[in-house]
Amino acid sequence: MKSEKQQFLGHTGEMLAARLDSPISAPRAYALFAHCFTCSKDIFAASRISAALVERGFAVLRFDFTGLGMSEGEFANTNFSSNVADLVKAAEYLRAEYVAPTLLIGHSLGGAAVLAAAGEIEETKAVVTIGAPAEPAHVEKQFGDNLEAIREQGELEVKLAGRPFRIKKQFLEDLEASTIRRRVEILRCALLVMHSPVDKIVNVDNARQIYQAAKHPKSFISLDDADHLLSKRSDAKYAASVLAAWAQRYLPPADEPEALDDGQIEVVETGAGKFANVVRVGRHLLAADEPKSIGGTDTGPSPYDYLLAGLGACTAMTLRLYAERKKLALDKVSVRLRHERVHADDCSDCESASGQISEMHRDITLEGDLSEQDRTKLLEIADKCPVHRTLENEIKVRTQLVQN
Repeated sequence: MKSEKQQFLGHTGEMLAARLDSPISAPRAYALFAHCFTCSKDIFAASRISAALVERGFAVLRFDFTGLGMSEGEFANTNFSSNVADLVKAAEYLRAEYVAPTLLIGHSLGGAAVLAAAGEIEETKAVVTIGAPAEPAHVEKQFGDNLEAIREQGELEVKLAGRPFRIKKQFLEDLEASTIRRRVEILRCALLVMHSPVDKIVNVDNARQIYQAAKHPKSFISLDDADHLLSKRSDAKYAASVLAAWAQRYLPPADEPEALDDGQIEVVETGAGKFANVVRVGRHLLAADEPKSIGGTDTGPSPYDYLLAGLGACTAMTLRLYAERKKLALDKVSVRLRHERVHADDCSDCESASGQISEMHRDITLEGDLSEQDRTKLLEIADKCPVHRTLENEIKVRTQLVQN
């Protein structure tokens, strides 16, 4: 997965901080994520859901609303309507720089915001809400006893989730003037409502109201005992996996790459960085790159990492096959490797007498009720794994240009 910092102008012309998560191959579609009230793009639920969608070929833009996270602007001057306007600007940014979003996802008040914004983003094919209120004014409950003080004084600093926020009277007035029920009724795309029946921040009855107002196609998924913020890793992962599977029905199918012959591997530059490549091995897609220290973007292992990984995997598999054939009590094999270049004159068992040579260090850990004789034999067998023997044999690499 690639994860890149982005920025774009919000509804007031101030710079909004964003992150674009995307697969190593060309995305099948783009999604836009709206975070919860006073949260940020980096809340765990947002990053987990984004990662799950990327695994299924989607690119996801998540950003901080004006005045929150790393975005510019004053939170006190924002409101629900400004959040909707920021979402529309985010969609415009994707449309101009990449591809317009077809999937909108909103958590808590962000869920109400994507319902309101969907009609203004014509490419929208599907909308997902997570713990969303049926109307924006529901947020007023979070202000408790401070609500009347805000109305009387015009503005007040209140604590939300342990952090101070300045709330102005105009924020309350905008919440009360904003309604999304009518927008849900005329929503012209698929809707997935996700909500926990034990949500203590936004009661599950809000999900019922949203669901009943919407027309088909619509779906509801219970998040069972999850809390409002999906703070448990297992809850966030569950929501992410279900959401990603549901979304695929309403978005373009993934392109099937041309089949490779058995034993073939294809490596293609992604264009995302100087050394970034996508590696296709059968139905598996892998990333290859170099560390940032030498000019790469670190989106995947380096070529030498893959070489060592091949030797390590082959070693473990060979030892497992031998142990099963000989009925040895081998419980687990671990192989740790590293590569370095050394001077030939420092290597007592090397054939080259001068210059530098590659040296691979392989440390093997064997767990189980094994005798010393068993361990000695297994160490001997490790040197007979096919990849090890290939590396020590003479290798010819024959290269040719292929016409497009």
